[in-house]
Amino acid sequence: MANLTFKDFKSDQEVRWCPGCGDHAVLAALQRALPKVSSALNYEKERYVVVSGIGCSSRLPYYMDTYGFHSIHGRATAISTGIKVANPWLTVWQACGDGDALAIGGNHFIHAIRRNIDINIILFNNQIYGLTKGQYSPTSKFGAITKTSPYGTVEHPFNPGSLVLGAKGTFFARSLDVELKLNEEIMTAAALHDGCSVMEMLTNCVIFNDGAHKAISDPEVRADRTIVLRDGEKMIFGKNSDKGLVYDGKKLRVIHIGEGGYTLDDVLVHHPHEDNIGIQMALADMKGPDYPVALGVIRDVKDITYDDGVRDQVKDVMAKSRIHSVDELLHSGSTWEVK
Repeated sequence: MANLTFKDFKSDQEVRWCPGCGDHAVLAALQRALPKVSSALNYEKERYVVVSGIGCSSRLPYYMDTYGFHSIHGRATAISTGIKVANPWLTVWQACGDGDALAIGGNHFIHAIRRNIDINIILFNNQIYGLTKGQYSPTSKFGAITKTSPYGTVEHPFNPGSLVLGAKGTFFARSLDVELKLNEEIMTAAALHDGCSVMEMLTNCVIFNDGAHKAISDPEVRADRTIVLRDGEKMIFGKNSDKGLVYDGKKLRVIHIGEGGYTLDDVLVHHPHEDNIGIQMALADMKGPDYPVALGVIRDVKDITYDDGVRDQVKDVMAKSRIHSVDELLHSGSTWEVK
């Protein structure tokens, strides 16, 4: 197998996202991650297929030099499921937006997670419907003023992380569009995970929701308002790496290392591969002003996958069946001839 590079996954199509759109950075991270995935798993380029629904982020298959399928609104997960179950040899990547996946596509989304289908879902979350010109989405902040909520929304938004873990998801990660290196790490980890991988990418829509994530993405405050979680490392954050997370038996708490009797030894170590849904749910739920937003791979555990289950079931049925053809089926059981 030839050594694949970034250019091998870059199509000849002009990228038609607005200048400054966060989708550009996520696309670049994916194009940089897949060569690493190919090297690690010995995958040929022909194994990749990128599926999308409808929305700005759903243009992504056109910009990837792989097999692709631009489906319909909210149905990307259904298409991805069909592709993976019909041809498990393929590695399926799905691009979808917060409105596309969590509103009309919400039912398909949660059941793909519940079934643990081996697909990689990149959820672009800009907290707005961009392609249809600025309506509020299932993740828009409470009180957000948009084209369809001129006086502010009166709905509490979804937290995608809580939704994924509530559906017993086996892999969930979150990142910011500007965290290119971290995004490559997350996508590589998602590809290595055998099961449904959900990656929430907090992206900026410069036209209809500019600055949606500024409270945590601004370089001046990012170190104090986000925490990057890595396997086996202490949960430390802050400009001076002087803050940490501890668990008091009931909930996570933010402490200052060296104050109040707390030392570095008290700070939690991140273990995404342990099936500790309580801590992982707490990490996914964290938000300001008292807590940092968790970035990185939050949960990565093993479980049986739907596609493997279907494959094994079919093999088992075939091995035990006394019927091996349509002709045998038609002549099985009670039969009679009409003259």
